[in-house]
Amino acid sequence: MSDSAGIPEEKAHIPKHIVAVSGLITDPSSGDVLLIRSPRRGWEFPGGQVEEGKSLTEALIREVSEETGLVVSVGPLIGVYSNVHSHIVMFGFLCEWMGIGKPTPSLESVEVEWMPREEARTRVVRPPLRDRLRDMLDFSGQIIYRSYEYSALREAGTDYRVREERQIGTT
Repeated sequence: MSDSAGIPEEKAHIPKHIVAVSGLITDPSSGDVLLIRSPRRGWEFPGGQVEEGKSLTEALIREVSEETGLVVSVGPLIGVYSNVHSHIVMFGFLCEWMGIGKPTPSLESVEVEWMPREEARTRVVRPPLRDRLRDMLDFSGQIIYRSYEYSALREAGTDYRVREERQIGTT
């Protein structure tokens, strides 16, 4: 038996999720953090989808390099975030700039800027990104899991709903 798209019924209900990574990069000499301005989402931290055959940290190092021009080392896992609306599971990490490369915009980042930690809090406005940034800036060793619903296609901030939040471990 097949569904309307011709997919066999037993395969039509196989869950599919996008696995993604993000990282808050710190300059160890100044303590400043790096944000990028996406052409679609405004200010955020670098990240993106994990390609098949790559580890989470390999994907994050690649995404940071592509979006910022910087080389980083990946530090502790901060949180696991699940957007149940868009089927994305995101792993958030802290990263440290290795002193290699200089902030360089790309197609995915029209601006790349170092800034004080408190200024970063004012730049990120999308609710799920703002919550993840808070987790990263205030990280005390407790890894968080947050499940939420959010559609970037709707008016910003009007449809963000946290479904579950809990601490799941320590680093």
